[in-house]
Amino acid sequence: MREAILETLAKLKQPSAVNELVACLRSEDAALRNEAIETLKHISFDLSETIKILLSDPDADVRIFAINILESRCEPDVESWLIDVIERDENLNVCATAADLLCEVGTEAAVDPLMRLKNRFASDAYIQFASDLALKRIRET
Repeated sequence: MREAILETLAKLKQPSAVNELVACLRSEDAALRNEAIETLKHISFDLSETIKILLSDPDADVRIFAINILESRCEPDVESWLIDVIERDENLNVCATAADLLCEVGTEAAVDPLMRLKNRFASDAYIQFASDLALKRIRET
């Protein structure tokens, strides 16, 4: 039943439907949150404004969910949004999630921001790993 409702919301192509899906990101029900993320990943229209708002949300988990949504979307600004996240977000987990995705979509434009991220979180092993992996993949392409 829930899957049918989410599918219907995705097909409506209405801001109100997107708002309902976004509201699900704040649910205590992890399955509902994950289903909403998957649905938002596959919506066939532009979600740029919604993504920008979610990337600035006060809740770090919502910012992480926004990055998860970007994973499967072909938004033209994905890399610049991720660079902005690793440059300004103070939450280590949000930055780590963004660095992970930069492994897949990063270009030369992400090199300096990734180096600054490594310096900012110099004591965190995962940030070092994710940043190094992204830098390696960028240099290989």
